[in-house]
Amino acid sequence: MTIFLTYATVLLLAWPLGLYIARFMRGEGTFSDVLNPVERSFYRLLGVRFNADGSAQGMTWQGYAKALLFSNLFVGLIALLIFAFQGTLPLNPDKVANMPWWLSLNTAASFITNTNWQNYSGQSQLSYLSQMVGITALQVMTPAAGMAVMFALLRGLMGGQAGRDGQPQAGNLGNYWVDVTRLSTRLLVPVAFVVALLLTWQGVPSTFSSAKTANLVEAQTITVDKEATTVSTQTIPVGPVAALVAIKQIGTNGGGWYGPNSATPLENPTPLSNLIQCISIILIPVALIFALGAFLRRPRFGVMIMGIMSVMSAALTFAAVMAERASNPALAGLAAAGGNLEGKEVRFGSDATALWAALTTGTSNGSVNGMHDSFSALGGVTAQISMFLNDIYGGVGVGFINMFVFVVLTVFIAGLMVGRTPELFGRKIEVREMKIASIVILLQPLLILGLTAFSLATPSLTANLNPGFHGLSEVLYAFNSMYANNGSAFAGLGTGSSVWYNVAGACELILARYLPIIGPLAIAGLLSVKKVSPETSGTLRVDTPVFATTLLTVMLLLQLLNFAPALVLGGVSEHLVGSVKPVTTPAATRPAQTRPTPPQLVLNGASK
Repeated sequence: MTIFLTYATVLLLAWPLGLYIARFMRGEGTFSDVLNPVERSFYRLLGVRFNADGSAQGMTWQGYAKALLFSNLFVGLIALLIFAFQGTLPLNPDKVANMPWWLSLNTAASFITNTNWQNYSGQSQLSYLSQMVGITALQVMTPAAGMAVMFALLRGLMGGQAGRDGQPQAGNLGNYWVDVTRLSTRLLVPVAFVVALLLTWQGVPSTFSSAKTANLVEAQTITVDKEATTVSTQTIPVGPVAALVAIKQIGTNGGGWYGPNSATPLENPTPLSNLIQCISIILIPVALIFALGAFLRRPRFGVMIMGIMSVMSAALTFAAVMAERASNPALAGLAAAGGNLEGKEVRFGSDATALWAALTTGTSNGSVNGMHDSFSALGGVTAQISMFLNDIYGGVGVGFINMFVFVVLTVFIAGLMVGRTPELFGRKIEVREMKIASIVILLQPLLILGLTAFSLATPSLTANLNPGFHGLSEVLYAFNSMYANNGSAFAGLGTGSSVWYNVAGACELILARYLPIIGPLAIAGLLSVKKVSPETSGTLRVDTPVFATTLLTVMLLLQLLNFAPALVLGGVSEHLVGSVKPVTTPAATRPAQTRPTPPQLVLNGASK
């Protein structure tokens, strides 16, 4: 019931929201025009230039890409400095120390790329200033940047932004600063404000006071290094948590205030707060697909994209739920029969946790309400597949950008199959466009598999407590998550204090964010200046069930060929080995042998 309610509510809210987004991004009048004076002050601050008719000067794809890179580099450097020197900066009532340089680098790279990979526990390693400026503020800027590029890409497919006369201006993809400002003020901030109020109502902390101290009902004796200590109080970190949780979900960011993320009651206290956050994770990604069809004035194309994404989302959600409903074969005979509840909040259960995992990995969100490292082997494989595809709704804006590359490739393949020049919306796809698309597609297996192989081949870098199949999955999941701008993790992997994982991860985060964004943007810019061929009976239509089936087939085949061997060596083998029942030999025929040393039982990344 929860699964149906989540999807139904999202669709009901996303449709009008998507139409609203399309209207204000086309420059048409909406109720949010009351924000025009506020936006103009931002334009003056950002140095936006205007034409004589009052419209902002447009940018070519090169100019748009430069503005994206400059803005992200600027805020990324500010965030890095705040993390590195937070101990001496204000808004630090709990006296949190400075971050090491390699952790500051990884954290800044993670949050400017909308990944929110967290090699730290926010409640103990970040000051309030770091949480608000270095974390929460970037969780508004980076999703806005992703959406801005998506609409620039759509303008390229239309031949450029329309002028006052309604005619497209070839090469003009819009103004980056205007797009980011509008998407922030008219979409992200208002929706996040509403969600923050709802979460505060449900009990998520929203305060600037320092950590609270609570008296334990019963004193506890804790032994550390053979020294017993009696503890009678508990320190509970608080802060403006609700605001961060709201934007982390709405912007498909995922980085939480607390280390356990939304698995802790302080971020996710009730079943209703859990439902609100599940809806928030995919609300804007789904709304953007509705906006896509309306913005292009090609509703059938939008429906086709929505259909493909929804089919993949539903299939992987079903797979995740069924995998977690099954008992864990590694615990056969050791636990009560039933679903896999290891690493899950009992108040949510296996279904709600599996649903969240499917939604958070189907987008670039990465927040969790349970520990993915404790999922069954096949449950972990399902999460990996979602991130390998990286376009099941995807992050805000970048979900369609990722799928656009496969649209270009499918149009090219289909055109060759029918013996026609490949065209997308009447514009020819030629050698330059295919070279760019190929580089973007090949970058994913190169980074994920290359870094995974190097880490596993160098035991001093692996930082893995589990040398078996699950250990391989932990390393693969880490680099897969970073490439997908996701941020979730198999937490049994010791990445937090590792210089290798922090520095290598920062490099992958940056490459995996900007090359797959700038590549499609360049394709759109190249297409925008091409002559439009008139549609005929022989034109390849990209809004039909046949094309949708072809596109889905191309995506699945490519990713299967790229990553199936790694999945077989990891999660699939773990499942098969865990499912095999030992063969018992009758006592009369059993050979005499000395008593062996009891084997080590390995469970989900921890040796027990």
